Amino acid sequence: MAIGECKDIENGLEKPFLENDKIIDCEDEEAISYKEDGSIGMVLLSTCVAVCGSFEFGSCVGYSAPTQSEIRNDLNLTLAEYSMFGSIITIGAMIGAITSGRIADFIGRKGAMRMSAVFCITGWLAVYFSMGTLVLDIGRFLTGFGIGILSYVVPVFIAEIAPKNLRGGLTTINQIMIVCGSSVAYLLGTVITWRNLALTGILPCTFLLVGLFFIPESPRWLAKVGFEKEFEVALRKLRGKNADVSREAAEIQAYVDTLQSLPKTRILDLFGSKYIRSVIIGVGLMVFQQFIGINGVGFYASQTFESAGLSDSNIGTIAYAAVQVPITIVGAFLMDRSGRRPLLMVSATGTFVGCFLTGASFYLKGNGILLEWIPILAVSGVLLYISAFSIGMGAVPWVIMSEIFPIHVKSAAGSLVVLVNWLGAWAVSYTFSFLMAWTATGTFMLYAGFSALTVLFVAKVVPETKGKTLEEIQAIINS
Repeated sequence: MAIGECKDIENGLEKPFLENDKIIDCEDEEAISYKEDGSIGMVLLSTCVAVCGSFEFGSCVGYSAPTQSEIRNDLNLTLAEYSMFGSIITIGAMIGAITSGRIADFIGRKGAMRMSAVFCITGWLAVYFSMGTLVLDIGRFLTGFGIGILSYVVPVFIAEIAPKNLRGGLTTINQIMIVCGSSVAYLLGTVITWRNLALTGILPCTFLLVGLFFIPESPRWLAKVGFEKEFEVALRKLRGKNADVSREAAEIQAYVDTLQSLPKTRILDLFGSKYIRSVIIGVGLMVFQQFIGINGVGFYASQTFESAGLSDSNIGTIAYAAVQVPITIVGAFLMDRSGRRPLLMVSATGTFVGCFLTGASFYLKGNGILLEWIPILAVSGVLLYISAFSIGMGAVPWVIMSEIFPIHVKSAAGSLVVLVNWLGAWAVSYTFSFLMAWTATGTFMLYAGFSALTVLFVAKVVPETKGKTLEEIQAIINS
């Protein structure tokens, strides 16, 4: 987890898969150290409650992978109808993510999490009771809208309540819990029906709704909206009743005043000469993150294993789920040690090799060559692909995004990037099944091609941001 010298919360990025937020504050670099009578118990409890939303995000994303065959058979869905069901979550998430900043500012961080939980519960119930495509798609869309809000508000809430010396580790939990949620959905989907799997998606929302009654609102949001008494009460509750919070309270108030004095920026302003290179870097990374195929491979993993001739696609799905969590943890550990650029290039190279191996397995199958090796080659390729993606391409583009834009344009940049990212997610998840039906080999070779282009893009365009201040990064970009 990389923490820059200046980090933005109030204008943080609304984002889907990731999620290592950079939080700008204009405080000094000295980490806040607790006095002996301080406490982090409430901070940890609040984080545990909030990441129930992260787990819910992963549950929604992972739902379609193990359930495709069962849903299509039970409801007699065509390929096009299931592709719409699998991908419509990205449309809901795009709308939720774009509006999440305003929602969280209007009703508070806790209010936004409650709202998203209600949308997700409603969506899961619609999926559970659905008898046809309309209700099924409405339910999937509602869960998408809910997780679109959660994708923004959860990491922002954690960053706003955490002391500086714990912020990096606590915000990393958000990404890990997303991966845990999708992995659990993959695993449960191999042993329970698709309707019962939908009911399990309600559990994280229930824990979130109940837990929100026992934790305070974000002190930074309370300060921003002028609730001074509630702000101090919430901060004291988070830091311990006997802790001296006067210094931190003054710093937060000064930070909020600074944010409110900065000029507002529109999306069109980003295309001026001053920011265009940052836009090219940020948007380019999001395009490549999606078009190397992650939402196609992830949403329809069981279909890929079945198409490759694996006798029991559940084996591949379980293996897929098992590798995500440890690899994501390794990636978080390496981010500040290896640097952004090397991690991105290694990750994209790995996705290239994984796609090439998977595509080669389908080529061999189509030509009747080495048939006994095809399932092994396909599973190995997909596992290599998801491992490589999880270690770099999943989180690092969002980290770089938070570092390459000045604070006063970060909100507009976040809106642009989330729009590009979710549109790419929809395009890939919707077209994947059609491409696989047309040519499985060509599908994975196409993703391999985008992976190779990603390596070239990072090598030629993306700067190294590790260990640099925002001012140094801007100087590098504009040089």
